[in-house]
Amino acid sequence: MAEKNGFPAMKNDRLLRAARGEEVDVVPVWVMRQAGRYLPEFREERAKCDFFTMCQTPELSCKVTLQPLKRFPLDAAIIFSDILVIPQALGMEVKMQPGEGPVFPAPLRGPEDLTRLSSPVDVCSKLQYVFDALTLTRKELQGRAPLIGFSGAPWTIMAYMIEGKGSKTMSNAKSWFYKYPDASHQLLKIISDATVSYLVGQAKAGAQLLQVFESHAEHLGPYLFREFALPYLKQICDEVKERVSQLGFEDIPMTVFPKGGHFALKDLAALKYDVIGIDWTVDPILARELVGPNKTLQGNLDPCALYADKKFINSSVKEMLDKFGRNRYIANLGHGIYPDMDPEHLAAFVEAVHEHSKK
Repeated sequence: MAEKNGFPAMKNDRLLRAARGEEVDVVPVWVMRQAGRYLPEFREERAKCDFFTMCQTPELSCKVTLQPLKRFPLDAAIIFSDILVIPQALGMEVKMQPGEGPVFPAPLRGPEDLTRLSSPVDVCSKLQYVFDALTLTRKELQGRAPLIGFSGAPWTIMAYMIEGKGSKTMSNAKSWFYKYPDASHQLLKIISDATVSYLVGQAKAGAQLLQVFESHAEHLGPYLFREFALPYLKQICDEVKERVSQLGFEDIPMTVFPKGGHFALKDLAALKYDVIGIDWTVDPILARELVGPNKTLQGNLDPCALYADKKFINSSVKEMLDKFGRNRYIANLGHGIYPDMDPEHLAAFVEAVHEHSKK
């Protein structure tokens, strides 16, 4: 039996129900970076080709997206891709360097470099491979779990484009806010417009929930966040929801994950995002007070807790569930799973969430 859009009917929609605030039989659980290097089967595939080749080959992206769901009873798949496909679509080169991560050989140095960007850009033609991967994966899932699409938030993407690689301070990117505020807004608008088109394309291709990663929120204080991050997070959510509705799709839940952005939770709760992800440094009880009863929370076990024995993982999950409650909650780690984690400890985490949250 197929849904009206031609995809297989859902057998497990816990994640979508929780995101919308509906009742669930058990708390849904998935893990950021669940398709990745902690799995030997992923490392086997990764040894055969470059990281971005995996992203750009729909069959490979689909294969590794499904790997964790073949091992664990997860309640969601998240498409294997990268937030830096947006800078690539805008004409910037990005390389994945072993031991260093993503590197831009020619980062943006000043406002004059904005002329190097391809804008406006037909994101949907540039990133068709992501849409093809989503459609293929949605079909291959056969309804056993919803499929999550994602993007980076504009400030997070901007920081990479200017720093050229990871940074402990993001001082080069932040200096733009003080030296070139107008150019900063211009760049953030370019990224935001491209991101809106990209996320709408993901929804059309089969993504059932969309997550926006504000991975560098921790580098901003309240003022800079409200001036340079919040307006663009709002634009993305408002415009994506409006355009998806105009296309005749049912409402697609959206999640925002502001890593390190404790100070921003109340501001974000005022936006139309259905789910707010919190990292492991935030107390769930405080997070609930800040965002109110009408938002779903996602998180937030310390990823390093998976280094502990299974008994400790089990008790930590129970404590986490007691704090979050069973309603309007999606269980996850407080950030992505690390490459040297034991897959059996992730299994213990997933099983504990389901076991302790049974009605």
